[in-house]
Formats: sequence, structure tokens, C-alpha cells
Amino acid sequence: MLPTAALRSAFTPTGTLRAAINLGNPILAQRDAAGAAAGVSVDLAAGLARLLGVELELVVVDTAARSVEVVAGGEADVGFFAIDPLRGEHIAFTDAYVLIEGCYLVREDSPIRANDEVDAGAHRVVVGQGSAYDLYLSRSLQHARIVRAPSSPAVVATFVAEDADVAAGVRQQLEADARRLGGLRLLDGRFMVIRQAMGVPKSRGPEAAAFLAGFVEEMKANGVVAAALARHRIEGASVAPPAGA
Repeated sequence: MLPTAALRSAFTPTGTLRAAINLGNPILAQRDAAGAAAGVSVDLAAGLARLLGVELELVVVDTAARSVEVVAGGEADVGFFAIDPLRGEHIAFTDAYVLIEGCYLVREDSPIRANDEVDAGAHRVVVGQGSAYDLYLSRSLQHARIVRAPSSPAVVATFVAEDADVAAGVRQQLEADARRLGGLRLLDGRFMVIRQAMGVPKSRGPEAAAFLAGFVEEMKANGVVAAALARHRIEGASVAPPAGA
């Protein structure tokens, strides 16, 4: 995978690779002890910059929705997203590099015992605004009402403050909040599997999209993604299978 000058120009119109890093998903990125963004997505962005032979600039955001905005609007050159058709209007996605479980959380004394009991007319389900869960549940829930928290990390706090019935989010984040607050439990199983991918603005052309897709497949195949998950001690996520598998 040797980039041509044209490809390098497509990815870096400013001369630097600007990568949108979403801190709203702790499986992919969070701040380290020094306050800098770190995580699987940061490692992949750095690897792409090395391959292109350019400097890396991190465009750090707090929500998935904002990450989509900065990439679709040309403020960043690549980003890391859950694959969703609504986001694909202006962004070309690779295949998934990581799979993440989406789960439900309820109070310990809640009568809700299973995922299929969530979608009832009296229930309010809290999601992070613009997150993959928001997009998915907005399409799939027929009866329950969605309450949108300002970000994914704020879901459980909003759930508690609003006295809602269910919180939806990344298993790891929900488990951490349940341990911290007490009196909460996760429902067994998962309601969705989130396919996390890289993306580039479609305006950069099909060659750039194909190059990025090839980069992700190579990072999965050579163990880079698995090593990053292990290095950052990430649980609740797994390396996605090869494209088309």
C-alpha cells in the first residue's frame, strides 16, 4: 500500500492529516493521564499518517454527531464512526475494524428483565444524541419514547436525573457507571452490534475511499487493531472479521 502523490493530496488538502477523534466512545478514545487523546482510533490515525508520510493533527470532539459534522464538512480528513446509512450520505466508510456491543441498563428494581420488554409505550429510553444507538433505536423502537442526552458519556446521568426507564449505550460505559453508582443492572445480551469503521469525505474521491478501506483491512490482518485493544486494556470490543467474511 504505497500512496501516490494524488492520494496524499486527496487525504491532506492542508498538508496535514486531520483526524477526528471522538472522546464520547471510551472504547475508541479517551484522555490519558497527561490530558492528551489516546486510544485505538488515535493509534490508527497515527498509522495512516505514517503510511501517507505526513504529520497528524487530532481534531478532538466529544460526540459522534460532532465527529460526523467535522468530517462531512471538511474540517477533518478522516474519522472513526459506527456505520449507519444516514451518515453515509457524505462519508465513505470502510468495513468495520472493531465490533462493539450495545446494551440496555435499568434500575435494580425495574420490572424490565429482557431486551424485548424495552419497547413499551410507557418506557423512556435514554440515548446519546446523534450516537449510533440514537440512529438505530430511532428506527427500531415502535412504542417507547427516546430521551436524548447531550453525549454518550452523559447517558446514565441523564437517565438518573430524568428518572427514565432504560439507558442505552456501550456495554463498557454502562458497566462502569453501574459499578460507580450502584443500584443499576444491565439486561442480559445485547440489542445491537455496532460496526466501528473509518471514514473519509466522499468528496475526496473513490481512490481515497478504496485506499482507506485497504488500510483498515491490513490493520486487522496484521494484528495492529488487536494489539491496540490489548494495549489500551479495552474490554467489550473485538476485532471485526475481514471484509466480506
